[in-house]
Amino acid sequence: MEMWFEGGGEGGFGGSRVLRHARRRVGIRGGGVSGASKGWLSTVLTSSLSDLLRRDQGSYVSLDIGSSAIKVLEVDGAPSSPRVLKAGIASLPPTAVQANLIQEPDVVAGTIISLLDEKRIRSKRVVTAVPGPAVIIKKVTLSGSAGPGLDKQVMAEAANFIPESLDLVNLDYQVIDRPGPTVLEVILVAVKKEIINSYTSVIRQAGLEPVVVDVDYFALENMYQLNYEPMDSEIVALVNIGARYSSINILKGGRSSFTGDVAVGGAEFNDLLMRNLGLSFEEAEHIKRGGKTDRFTPEQIETFVGPATQFLIDEIQRALSFFWRTASEEPLGMVYLSGGTAMVPGIVRGLAQRLEVPVELVDPTRHLTFGRGADTEFVKSNASSLAVSVGLATRRPGDK
Repeated sequence: MEMWFEGGGEGGFGGSRVLRHARRRVGIRGGGVSGASKGWLSTVLTSSLSDLLRRDQGSYVSLDIGSSAIKVLEVDGAPSSPRVLKAGIASLPPTAVQANLIQEPDVVAGTIISLLDEKRIRSKRVVTAVPGPAVIIKKVTLSGSAGPGLDKQVMAEAANFIPESLDLVNLDYQVIDRPGPTVLEVILVAVKKEIINSYTSVIRQAGLEPVVVDVDYFALENMYQLNYEPMDSEIVALVNIGARYSSINILKGGRSSFTGDVAVGGAEFNDLLMRNLGLSFEEAEHIKRGGKTDRFTPEQIETFVGPATQFLIDEIQRALSFFWRTASEEPLGMVYLSGGTAMVPGIVRGLAQRLEVPVELVDPTRHLTFGRGADTEFVKSNASSLAVSVGLATRRPGDK
């Protein structure tokens, strides 16, 4: 039986939401939904046949637009074995992206342009993601078979749970299982048009072409599937600590069973570092992401950010306990952390002690290859921050 929770949170459709589901290959692709609410990927991927054929080859820009930084990879190769050509990270001011919307498009577009110029990234085709808290995701069981009839059922089901007029949202779906001859399990994904347009329009403003739009939850799952080989019974949690929220994706046997988010992230660490140590925003971001400084030792940093670390650990532990115990009696076996804040001294150790399960930084570079001009050391030293970008690097137009 499906479970669905809504709460108050950061913008979009509302806050912490949880989904129990079993996904196939990650990345939302639908059978298509006719009418004004046609699948959002379809609204982004409007191209000629020659364009689609051309896109099967060449390079892509994997672009993760966060609320504190832009992370980018230029990649080519097959989705199952992406090769990194270039990589970069650039900070954003805290006012640029708020409430799941790009509030300062000129700033974000300018930052993208400067970053791509600095790294000499020439590809124009972009794979990006919208933030999980901005998205409604629901698993439903429908009768019938794929085709126009399924489109109508999807639209009818979506009207029952989306708290907006369907004219105001982009909707997509994917059939994930067929438990019976005439029974389909379907994942529906919906996002307000204003949210997705804020991301795709700023990408176009930067002179680029958005060709795939994913959700950060699912990008993390793709990253994990690329780099790890889980056992069928293994249960792991992927926790990505962003600036303003932390996303959670619990996998069983490598497939997502539960997704959610908590409205706490790395912004608190920046505030403490700037207030207690007199650092600039840029200096605080550098230290938070594991950067070294001659002014303070890691032990001093851990002491200074202790209150924020404890609060973050409390919230993640509470969320994991609630999310998973509501869904299953099976215990978590492992937690993988990602995001720049995961590099802050004391978080991995403290969370492991609190949860009493192994916790480690995820390594999204295990199965990456690198081109001759790639800065391998930069990618590996910033691997935690690039987890979503690596997951996006496995997506291509037209994949399932």
